[in-house]
Amino acid sequence: MTAVTDQLLRHNSIRKFTDRTVDDGTLRLLVDAAQCASSSHNVQAYTIIQVNDKANRAAIAKLAGPQVWVEQAPVFLVFCADLTRLTRATKKLGDAPETGWAEQFIVATVDTALVAQNLLTAAESMGLGGVFIGGIRNDPSKVSDLLNIPDQAYPVFGMCLGYPDQDPGTKPRLPRPVILRQDTFDGTGQEDDERNLNAYDQTLSDYYKTRGANLKETTWTRQMAQFMTAQTRPHMKSFLEKKGFFLK
Repeated sequence: MTAVTDQLLRHNSIRKFTDRTVDDGTLRLLVDAAQCASSSHNVQAYTIIQVNDKANRAAIAKLAGPQVWVEQAPVFLVFCADLTRLTRATKKLGDAPETGWAEQFIVATVDTALVAQNLLTAAESMGLGGVFIGGIRNDPSKVSDLLNIPDQAYPVFGMCLGYPDQDPGTKPRLPRPVILRQDTFDGTGQEDDERNLNAYDQTLSDYYKTRGANLKETTWTRQMAQFMTAQTRPHMKSFLEKKGFFLK
């Protein structure tokens, strides 16, 4: 066990923050640490937008849920997968950029997720907390309009940051044997999976019944069944195509 692994094992999502501000020097340091995340081909295909405008914050908070912590957090960031710099670099050399490929979309989205996770991990190491806001994809066109996000870039998720004013505890994760396989995808038998998932259902149900806020009565399999039987943000495919992604 190290300080890093201990911190990662204690991660939780923070939605309530103290009035303490996050100074510019701290935020710059967090961005510097975030940029040290791995990046395929060193493309660094992301842009981070710090949203300070109160009207834009209120609009994004409303369309994301509503999620009032988007307005209340000392810092709110929007992480964009961004290929615009790559196309400019290509044109600068007099070449015609190839755009619209699925692999470019994957690389940019993965890069964005890695840099965001680095930033949050660095923030937690400094006593801050935060939560990812996938709800901005409820209306990504509106978010793009509000923040002037151009084609060849799209908002992947937001992040609230600040000094925690709550301790919701760490949500139990899937048992290790369910997600760590040996040699092949089905390296752990289905029978073991069923047993482990049943145990996890009970563990998560107990957690939801006893946590301090947002009590609920459900299990992991029930939540996943609801997720997989719903049409989740059906507008995303056409939105990404209009932005110039996922065409080939």
